[in-house]
Amino acid sequence: MSDVNKTLQKWHASFRKGTDFDSWGQLVEAIDEYQILARQLQKEVQSSNSSDFTEEQKKNLGKIATCLEMRSTSLQSTQSTEDFKLEDLKKLESIIKNLLTYTKEFPFDVQPVPLRKILAPGEEENLELEEEDATAVAGSTEAFPPRAPGTEGTLLPRLPSEPGMTLLTIRIEKIGLKDAGQCIDPYMTISVKDSNGVDLNPVQDTPVATKKEDLCIHFGMDVEIQRHLERLPKGAAIFFEFKHYKPKKRFTSTKCFAFLEMDEIKPGPIVIELYKKPTDFKRKKLQLLTKKPLYLHLHQTLHKDS
Repeated sequence: MSDVNKTLQKWHASFRKGTDFDSWGQLVEAIDEYQILARQLQKEVQSSNSSDFTEEQKKNLGKIATCLEMRSTSLQSTQSTEDFKLEDLKKLESIIKNLLTYTKEFPFDVQPVPLRKILAPGEEENLELEEEDATAVAGSTEAFPPRAPGTEGTLLPRLPSEPGMTLLTIRIEKIGLKDAGQCIDPYMTISVKDSNGVDLNPVQDTPVATKKEDLCIHFGMDVEIQRHLERLPKGAAIFFEFKHYKPKKRFTSTKCFAFLEMDEIKPGPIVIELYKKPTDFKRKKLQLLTKKPLYLHLHQTLHKDS
């Protein structure tokens, strides 16, 4: 079996897993599966190096990702009416299963979500110097330049509560950087990984931060962790990757990262250290970004339904 067919088989299995959870009423698990698959499809659509799929096939993948996001949103809605039904989503199974031979018109009038090119951690090392562009202008205005299309963020609402289970809201207050004023369209990518660096949750991006002050970029944004804490394995960690746009290089770069381990999850404010890229999801070879007292400032809130 070719690599392309293996990829399609994996996507199809993930799709079936999500719709099965959905039909069984396991909505939290269905949302997880839908959002992880949607991100995988979006990454394939964004990939400029991939020649495995034609532009038309990539367009269909992007539209499937949009439908998966729409179904996820419907499941998380407090309204009784569903905007995008399970039976609608199931109509896409034959497309993802037979993508290479599918020639019919897409059954729904949706568009692929436009996303800026995002490089995997470490990929940008081959494309840029460690130093920031000397031409970047620092501290000229209070707000950052207008953001590029497709960077509105992908933050998700809080999961439904369950008796005896705990949910976590993390407010990203600010990040301290010596060159804060030079960062264009800065945002955070938040992910939850096990000790092997495998995703446990859908990955979320904040909207672009719009305020800076001295050596800080202010976010003031709440991130809802998409799994009950009791269901996270020992050794899991929550990662925060700080990213910004390189207009001359035309890509988004990871500048640094930070993480919260399970024993650091407790109500109230916390300040955590910043580490040099590339992001080390296994936490084996960590290098501090700077010796200066510059950190990521967070505030944690626990929600427990008794």
